[in-house]
Amino acid sequence: MPEQISKYPDVTLQVLRESGAVCGQGAQQKILKQCPRDRFCSLRTGEICVFGINDIPKMTQITSQELAQVVCPQAQKTAVFSAGISGLESALIFAVFLSGLAVGKFWQKPRMSVSRRPTDSPS
Repeated sequence: MPEQISKYPDVTLQVLRESGAVCGQGAQQKILKQCPRDRFCSLRTGEICVFGINDIPKMTQITSQELAQVVCPQAQKTAVFSAGISGLESALIFAVFLSGLAVGKFWQKPRMSVSRRPTDSPS
C-alpha cells in the first residue's frame, strides 16, 4: 500500500474522507503499521498514508536520498564529485599549482639583446 506525499496533506485527507475512506479514526492498519494514525486512511481496496513535505523523513517506503535523486539530480552529481576528491588529492593539486607558479616566476627566458652602435651627432 502506498505512502503519498502532498504539499497539502490535510486537503488530501479531506478529499479521501469525502470519497468514502476512513481517515484518522482508528481504522485497523493491516499493512501500513508505521503510518501515524492521523495520516492513515483505510479504503475498501487498500490503505494510504498521507505525508506532508515536512514529514518526508518519517516515511518508510521512500528515503530522503531517493527523493533527492529525483528532485535535485544536479545537486546529487555535485555531491558525488566533491566526495570523490579527498583532502590529500586536493592538497596535491594545490601543491602542483603552487609549483607551477614558482617555476614560472623564476624561470629565466632567454632574451636576445640587440645592441646599437652609437651614431655620430652632426656637428
